[in-house]
Amino acid sequence: MLETEKEARHCIKMKQEIDPKQTSRALAFELWMKSPMPMVTLVKTFDVTRLRRASRRQGLKFNMLLCWCIGKAASQIPEFYLLPKDGKLFKYDRLGINVIVDNVQGGISNCDVPYSDDLQQFARDYDKLTKESATTCRDINDDEAMIIGTSAVVGTELDCIINQYNGIYNNPFLVWGRYKRRWFRTTLTISLQFHHSQFDGRQAALFLERLQQTMNTTDSC
Repeated sequence: MLETEKEARHCIKMKQEIDPKQTSRALAFELWMKSPMPMVTLVKTFDVTRLRRASRRQGLKFNMLLCWCIGKAASQIPEFYLLPKDGKLFKYDRLGINVIVDNVQGGISNCDVPYSDDLQQFARDYDKLTKESATTCRDINDDEAMIIGTSAVVGTELDCIINQYNGIYNNPFLVWGRYKRRWFRTTLTISLQFHHSQFDGRQAALFLERLQQTMNTTDSC
């Protein structure tokens, strides 16, 4: 895609407010939007053996591949394109993955990477944008995409992690630590936090199942 075409795509308004009563989330929105603790956290241990193998064979970063798998699995579930915020419900036409980047000043920066079904395109955007964010120490935000938050705490292995329930950041958020290598199998525990107004346990479970399926087939992409 030409740079001018990519810029034009990002200039198009892809976010709109919708009436919750006209969606399948009507009851959930009424029940949970004003709840003081509306966030739900699910934790699952994934088999990332094939994903790690794909990373080595294709010369691609493991974290980038995992972020692409998250976007791929989420893109198949309509509720991931919705976001409850400030008492309203918004619908988006595309997804993005937020990556927390270590910057050159010793701090961290937030970087939104647009999701693409094309793995190579996503990899190029990931490398370009994360490097830019790291060197400039500036956040790169995409306000017109539905952003899925991620955080890789790779300094240690984790059994569980729960994000803060602050009522400010309502986007789905996934966190993981260092993967665990055991003989011929590699596993990774990932936590998924989501706002109950956005989707229920059924959609969250479906996402986690599809995430594992996507990991299992990434080696053939």
